[in-house]
Order: sequence, then C-alpha cells, then structure tokens
Amino acid sequence: MSPLIQLCAVALLYLAALGTAHAEPCRSESFKGASYIVCSFDLTKDELRIYWRGDNGKPYRTFAALAENVKAKGKSLDFAMNGGMYQDDFRPVGLYIENGRELMPANTVTLTGAPSQIPNFYKKPNGVFYIGDHKAGILETRRFVAHRPETNFATQSGPMLVIDWAIHPAFLVNSTDRKPRNGVGLSSPMDVYFVVTKGWVNLYEFARFFRDGLGCNNALFLDGGEAPGLYAPEIDRNDAPGHGGYGPIIAVVK
Repeated sequence: MSPLIQLCAVALLYLAALGTAHAEPCRSESFKGASYIVCSFDLTKDELRIYWRGDNGKPYRTFAALAENVKAKGKSLDFAMNGGMYQDDFRPVGLYIENGRELMPANTVTLTGAPSQIPNFYKKPNGVFYIGDHKAGILETRRFVAHRPETNFATQSGPMLVIDWAIHPAFLVNSTDRKPRNGVGLSSPMDVYFVVTKGWVNLYEFARFFRDGLGCNNALFLDGGEAPGLYAPEIDRNDAPGHGGYGPIIAVVK
C-alpha cells in the first residue's frame, strides 16, 4: 500500500472516530408506521440522575429552571425528560429517591374497576426506574420493594411496558387509545433508551417498539397526553409542561 493511500486510510479512520465521539444522543426512528425520538445513553460515559426540587425546596417545574440551576453549579444540562407522574403540587405519585434518600415512599395502592377507568399509573404491574453507580434498572414495584437494589436515584411510574421481554398482559394490540407518550427502556444495565413519540400510539405499539425496535428487555411508561416532555438542545426541543410544570425530571448533566 502506498504512503498516500495509508495516509488517506488513517485520516478516514480518524474522522469516523471523531464522528462517533461527537455523535448526538437523540435521533428519529420509525417502526411499524409510527415515528419516535430516541435518546440513548451509555452509563459508563454519561452521568444520569433525577431531579425534583431545587435548593429552595420548590419543584423545578420547567427544564429551563433546571438548566439554570445546573449552569450555576458549573455544569450543563444536555438532556432531560419528564420522569414520571406527579400530583397537582408536583409531588411524585409514587416512590422517589434522590442522592440515596427516599423522599417519597413506594405507592402500592391497587384500584379496581373497568380497565379504561383506571389511571395508567395504577395499571398493575407498574414499576421503578432506578440508577446506581454507572448502571440502571427497571423492576416491577413489588420486586423493587422486596429486593431494594443499590439505588442513588429512582422514580416510580406505570404501567410497565415490557417485563422480562414480555409485553404488559393488559395491552390490546388494536386499542384505539392513542396518545403522545414517553418512556424509558434498558437493553443492558449500562444502555438506557428514552423515547418520546412524534405522533399518537397505543400502549401496545409503544411497548413493542421498545422490545422489538430497540431490543429492551424491560421498559417503563413515564407519562403521556399533554406531558411527555423532552429537553434536547441538539434537536431544538425544550418542551413546555402541559400541566403547569413537571414533577420528577430525569436528566443528563456534564
């Protein structure tokens, strides 16, 4: 091989590596006729955590407020997503752990009635997304409560979308209940996928994308309707909250 060809080959390899190193985490994907925004993170490289209240004890409520707080501490907010369901006063509906401290207990309430009348959070099994040291997990709430894995941050939401490769048994393939939605899934303890729909899908379609489109063995519904909520500056997303503010916010800071 001539020196010139060798030099060109080295240059191409360098440019490819450079592109990979600066690859943006969020991208558009299509699956079975639906479109999604997928933001993926490697927890061996990215710092993932969950926020709720600022130093003044009040909920951040908006991505802009969180970004300002993070910036004041010498860091930048690279990504954020509505991190689960919350009350009118922005308190998490269920378990919330921050910096290893349980600030809200697990919600194990069971509601009965017609499935269409039961709020998503209470469509059992619901689950917990938790973050440890450079790894994360998603467990059904009862399993999380029973085993209590090492956890720095956690948020409870529901329903589970994918449970050990199985789609939630209550989801209907042809359900007409289609809404904007967001959720989180894992293909390994280090590889986390956050997804927000670009259109309206039902829960079965959403779960199938996590399992068959992204290869996630476990996935959790976070929220939907007016409040999917995505902050991703590289694609010009800074969604305003649909209910006056957000509760828990999952974020990547650098």
